[in-house]
Amino acid sequence: MIQAIDRAAKVLSSLQGARRLGISELSTALSLPPSTVHGIVKSLQQHGLVAKEPGGNRYMLGPALLKLSNVYLDTLDVRARGMRWTHELARRTGLAVRLGVRLLDEVVIIHHDSRPDGSEQMPETGLAIPAHASAMGKVLLAYQPHEQAASLSLRSLTGDTITDPGVFRADLEKVVDEALATEKNEAILGESSAAAPVVDHSGAVVAAVAVVMPTTEFPPAPTMLNDLRETARNISRELGAAQWPPTSGPAR
Repeated sequence: MIQAIDRAAKVLSSLQGARRLGISELSTALSLPPSTVHGIVKSLQQHGLVAKEPGGNRYMLGPALLKLSNVYLDTLDVRARGMRWTHELARRTGLAVRLGVRLLDEVVIIHHDSRPDGSEQMPETGLAIPAHASAMGKVLLAYQPHEQAASLSLRSLTGDTITDPGVFRADLEKVVDEALATEKNEAILGESSAAAPVVDHSGAVVAAVAVVMPTTEFPPAPTMLNDLRETARNISRELGAAQWPPTSGPAR
């Protein structure tokens, strides 16, 4: 690992979630000398990756990150090939639909179709959800080696978040059996979801597609789950998958 890049990445991570921090606060958070942090921040600022707040001494994420994130999204084959299918799923179910990929211990939403009811809704593309507390995350973890799931910190987000490793492990095994994951109030109270795996040409699970519903509508109807599975199957076919659902593997 290159130390300078590692430290710069940690600065950017510390500024996630619209946080604004000064040099001393970053120094404390990263356990680095203020002079070192100042040099890193100034270098990131020169590239637009960090910006200084107007009239203040604190720093925030810079606009260049938005450009980079858009470039990243544009290069994702799964997103390009999946959008028409997620849009159709939202239309058929009347629910919001997410397409997500795993990033370390989180799931990043790479595409979001709002509920087609005309209501005002926050766009979710780019948002991250803890993997262990989301249906998409369970799907993406279920087909990974044992140690990847075992290394997760099962922190409680609500009273319904699964925090027991044995229970969580059993939940992942069920995902492999059914090619389907669900969560009820595990990340946000009042919100639940169901997700299915998306497979690429090599047979690897590369993404998950989910429907999001009010908990009052949980559990989802069998017809809705069939529509979800069919959407996952169609996106997988677009990516060249020879079969769906994926074969059970590492989660066993």
